[in-house]
Amino acid sequence: MGPRKCEVCNEALSKYKCPSCLVPYCSLVCFKKHKEIPCAKPVSSEEKSRISGLPLMSQVTGDLSPVPESLVERPLTAEQPGDVLQKLQLEAIASSSEIRDALKDGNLQKLIYNIDGSPDAENELDKAMGAEVFRTFTEKSIVT
Repeated sequence: MGPRKCEVCNEALSKYKCPSCLVPYCSLVCFKKHKEIPCAKPVSSEEKSRISGLPLMSQVTGDLSPVPESLVERPLTAEQPGDVLQKLQLEAIASSSEIRDALKDGNLQKLIYNIDGSPDAENELDKAMGAEVFRTFTEKSIVT
């Protein structure tokens, strides 16, 4: 397989590949532009088939035990536009090893499941904020 087109500028042939995600790029300028958005090592097709049916929490933490589905369906609304995270912010949180490590904590997972499965999620969120593990997690998420 010969050189591919740079996936950053889409102009030149690629000479290099990102060490994290293997995206082909042609120059240092393109590499720096590519790194403005966090990336991760691609998942092998075997790994994809193993985790494709799992809920997001399992995909983030790597814990392959069954995860209960959300019991309560809520509309996705926000009172203030600033309350909604942008795509880059979400990608930064998802690629943070500190966040991933925190999500491996069973107590934190239970708190998140309780919030997600509660008909009164705001009340559950207030209760969860009383737990040190949850407060630390939310602080890490905000800083990321």
